[in-house]
Amino acid sequence: MKTAVFPRMHVSLYVADLTATVRFYDAFFGQPAAKIRPGYAKYVLDKPSLIISFVENAGRVQSHFGHLGFQVETVAELDERLTAARAAGLVQREEMGTSCCYAKQDKFWVNDPDGVEWEVYYFHEDAEFNDPRYQAEYDAAGTSQCCLAPAVGQPAEVSEKLETAPMAFALDTVASCAPSSGPGGVCC
Repeated sequence: MKTAVFPRMHVSLYVADLTATVRFYDAFFGQPAAKIRPGYAKYVLDKPSLIISFVENAGRVQSHFGHLGFQVETVAELDERLTAARAAGLVQREEMGTSCCYAKQDKFWVNDPDGVEWEVYYFHEDAEFNDPRYQAEYDAAGTSQCCLAPAVGQPAEVSEKLETAPMAFALDTVASCAPSSGPGGVCC
């Protein structure tokens, strides 16, 4: 087991259907949840260093949430993750060579069962402009918000291919979750 990198980020999201959420994130993260309890699931990722939990509560799912994302280290890593996400039927859209948020990037997007968008991207360099293809969304939203993602229909159905083509975010050994973890531990 690797030593965790601190500080690390923790995110908790409300979800409508925990079973569908766990199935999606098992594929997206390429590993099973570290903890599953009634109405609750948690993943502990080493790469990126992240703890993310899901609490089943359909009434608290928020539709105005922006997006989450991972920056990868190399173009090759982006290509590997994109290939795995395509094989699992998760990819909603791809944007290669785009200038978004004043940065030249290659990226792709997936949506979880509740519509939460995840951006996986490689940063090439800073840019002095945003891609003009986003201008219509900015104008329609009446905002100067950076790289407003186009509206997407229903989240992609998570295919049966998930078992055979995980999108491995945790490429090394996954930290285990023990209920006795004390201060600084990974468990709730």
